[in-house]
Amino acid sequence: MKMDTGALTFQQKIYWLVQQIPLGRVATYGQVAALCGWPRHGRYVGYALYRVAPHSDIPWHRVVNAQGKISYGPQRRGTDELQRWRLEVEGIIFEGGDRINLRRYQWQPPQWCINS
Repeated sequence: MKMDTGALTFQQKIYWLVQQIPLGRVATYGQVAALCGWPRHGRYVGYALYRVAPHSDIPWHRVVNAQGKISYGPQRRGTDELQRWRLEVEGIIFEGGDRINLRRYQWQPPQWCINS
């Protein structure tokens, strides 16, 4: 859904953009940051998504690290396994046990999304 994102905060832009990632696709933290106009700020995307409730309508689980892996950590309170389960339910296959093939599953946003 096209939207004028000019008045949104960086965090709101992150949430809006992540909601555009379709089922069965993933984006990286850095990709989301760059699309929001903040290249090299992938860590901030991670912080913003950490604040999202696990059962939110924002598909936080579709954002992974640049290696195509889930960023595991004790601060995630078990949501890393929930993330993997949700991705597998969407048809995403983990290769070698822990890596998503980004060439196959990485979201390529439409032009209107890039220019928002």
